[in-house]
Amino acid sequence: MHAQFRPVIPGFEHIKRYWDAGRTSVVAKILPGEFYVSKNDELISTVLGSCIAACIYDEKAGIGGINHFMLPVKKGIELNSAHSLSCRYGNWAMEYLINEVLKGGGSRKNLKIKLFGGGKIISAMTDIGLGNISFVNAYIQEEALNVVAQDMGGPWPRKIFFHPHTGKVHVKKLKNLHNNTIEKREVRYLQNLKQQDKATETNIELF
Repeated sequence: MHAQFRPVIPGFEHIKRYWDAGRTSVVAKILPGEFYVSKNDELISTVLGSCIAACIYDEKAGIGGINHFMLPVKKGIELNSAHSLSCRYGNWAMEYLINEVLKGGGSRKNLKIKLFGGGKIISAMTDIGLGNISFVNAYIQEEALNVVAQDMGGPWPRKIFFHPHTGKVHVKKLKNLHNNTIEKREVRYLQNLKQQDKATETNIELF
């Protein structure tokens, strides 16, 4: 194992991490329905279509994390396991992520939020991305959270890299796809919660 692969916070051992030589950093890769919190000097990455990812961090405490959810709200089911399928729903994904950041030493008054995703990429379906954006904006307002940056909506997927210590996020808009890999992935995810991503990356924005 590479020297930079420091131990993860207990409960996140299942998250795939790899060494990215180009970025000279360990990268934790988050899939739909997952979330990850870290105190390490590493990056957290995910690819978003109509899904939303919230980057939540306390830079004073040096801790932050990302979630990745596909559906806004699920009612009528008991909130139980953070590693169940429940994290594909936005309300639970947000609560789990905030709670883990606070458990790891973060302070609610210092939390900063950056929001990404919500693209309209599934042409044959209702605009799931718009519903996700509406949900997360309402959740942020209700919980009085501090949003410091966002990049949501539009017709393209995004790939993000988030640094949990500093809160810096690099966003690549995947505008020049050779195929509809991500659209197929999300349709498949909605059907059976399985997914995979590969795409052509273009411009980078810093948030």
